[in-house]
Amino acid sequence: METRVAVIGAGPAGLAVANVLLHRGIGCVLLEAESREFIEQRPRAGFVEEWAVRGLEARGLADKLLAVAPRHSTFEFRFEGTRHPFDYTELSGQHHFVYPQQILVTDLLAQYLDGGGEAVFGVRDVALDGIESERPVVTYRDAAGLHELGCDFVAGCDGAQGVTRKYVGGRTFRHDYGIGWLALLAEAPPSADGVLFGIHPRGFAAHMARTPAVTRFYLQVPPGDDVDNWSHERVWHELHARLGVPGGAITEGPLVEKRVLDMHNYVTEPMSRGRLYLAGESAHLVAPIAAKGLNLALNDAFLLTAAIEAHYGGDGEPLAAYSATCLKRVWQYQEFSQWLSDIFHSSTLDPPSDPFRARLAQARLRRLLHSRPAATAFAEIYIGKAADF
Repeated sequence: METRVAVIGAGPAGLAVANVLLHRGIGCVLLEAESREFIEQRPRAGFVEEWAVRGLEARGLADKLLAVAPRHSTFEFRFEGTRHPFDYTELSGQHHFVYPQQILVTDLLAQYLDGGGEAVFGVRDVALDGIESERPVVTYRDAAGLHELGCDFVAGCDGAQGVTRKYVGGRTFRHDYGIGWLALLAEAPPSADGVLFGIHPRGFAAHMARTPAVTRFYLQVPPGDDVDNWSHERVWHELHARLGVPGGAITEGPLVEKRVLDMHNYVTEPMSRGRLYLAGESAHLVAPIAAKGLNLALNDAFLLTAAIEAHYGGDGEPLAAYSATCLKRVWQYQEFSQWLSDIFHSSTLDPPSDPFRARLAQARLRRLLHSRPAATAFAEIYIGKAADF
């Protein structure tokens, strides 16, 4: 088999890359380890920043999203029994679109296949050869046997557990927050129009709407905690304690997902080697503290497809600069995630593990709530408007 671009991984990054290449008339083959049914049902992120939505729209990939996705413009800090609304759209002029990742994946996959795109599901034993040559080869196995796919470029979009990361080498920078989040999905209508961030002596908590009938919650827990420690009754007791305020009750419902996430980040530099280019979590992971992962994946996809198209037009500079260009936004989002984590977690536990950092976090929060310039700067990075510097 021969193609121009082998796209490995059918998450948001891989599907955006494959769709754009297909629309531009650049041949590609999409390889995915899981089944189509699995990737269309896997619940993940749900907040898409406006610049990312406009990027999808400009590439003809946002029709359904724009038709049905609710827009969020505010969130609330909840602490000391009080609600503190924060209108980031008034400060930045941009919104979040609430669109669960599995629905976006379903849309993008259908658009790719309906447009004549080629995809192979259930692949295994993926290996790369000759990535520093002008004609790399991807080998993989499926139900029909072993295959070789010759290509000009490989887009490594197969995530944190994928195989393409190991071929880049370079250096990986890691950070462990030393905390866990209990991720919960409840069949319950949202308790508020926007996101709720609960800063409480018992630990951090969050509420994020997903659909009119489903809500995502998070609870700060010790790293490595066991979900079996969290009964239905204990979960709701903690959510009410950490998020409930007068006039702001939390709506309960059956819990359909419970898993513990250990909060950690990594960044691989560079994001390319030879004819292999990483995108999304193959190259970087940002903990869900600031809801940035999906947006970074789309940014990589936009930059990579533009660079590949420029290559076939005779301009190789965008591909040469791809890694450095992506990493500007990646590191801005990593820094923001750390900054926000300090506010969320440093002053929660009573007594705090580090009283000095707790006082710093409280000072940051006071400045954020009482200084318009500080609030504006926060809003612009929160929505991704000021990330490329």
